[in-house]
Amino acid sequence: MLRIAFLLLVLANAGYYLWNHGQLQALGLAPPSQTEPERLGQQVRPEALSLLSVDNAPAPSSATPATAPASPAAPAAPAAPASGEEPAAPARPEKAAGQPTSCLVATGIEDRHAEALRRGLIAQVASDQWDLSSTHQPGRWMVYMGKFPDAEFLERKRAELRARKIDFDRAGGALEPGLSLGRFSSEEAATRELTNVARQGVRTARVVQERPDITLYTLRLPQATPALRSQVESMGGKAFEGKPFRPC
Repeated sequence: MLRIAFLLLVLANAGYYLWNHGQLQALGLAPPSQTEPERLGQQVRPEALSLLSVDNAPAPSSATPATAPASPAAPAAPAAPASGEEPAAPARPEKAAGQPTSCLVATGIEDRHAEALRRGLIAQVASDQWDLSSTHQPGRWMVYMGKFPDAEFLERKRAELRARKIDFDRAGGALEPGLSLGRFSSEEAATRELTNVARQGVRTARVVQERPDITLYTLRLPQATPALRSQVESMGGKAFEGKPFRPC
């Protein structure tokens, strides 16, 4: 059975080969002819075709003009702060470039001016451009003789003290004319000394406070420009009277 099927397949292939190559055309068995006469016969209205030269060819339509560039987008408006939030504090001005700098210090600033000066510095000057430090000076007491009515009376008291071999010095300041028999850091120490000189025959001496307890402040500008110095001096006002800046 297989042999018969194989034989039929070979015969079919041979017949297709002969038909496709026109070998059976004499028997009226051949594929459609694709030769040039047949193709010409299939043309539809060939007289409507015409050949154009390059000079007679119509010009191509102009290209669509380029679209105008889009206008630049407007800058975005700054976002408004959220409800309940405080706006950011304005930035403090930075140190001007190119200005010479130097270290400056002002000492002896009194306590009554220091707090206002500190508030101004915190509000207007960067924290790394200034330093305000305090120094406490305790009070000072004196064993004092005076005030004397005139220079002659003063000289007579000096002679009496020399005769008793008691040391003395000028009282100074608002206590002139007068004599100091000693200065002490506490009232108790001054009172003990008064008792000692009284035993030596001095009857007109007394204890006075030469200087009260005081806190003084020192302002230091480590890298001060002329502009910063002027700004701080204007800010301090009376705090710098008699206490000008000097080099560190």
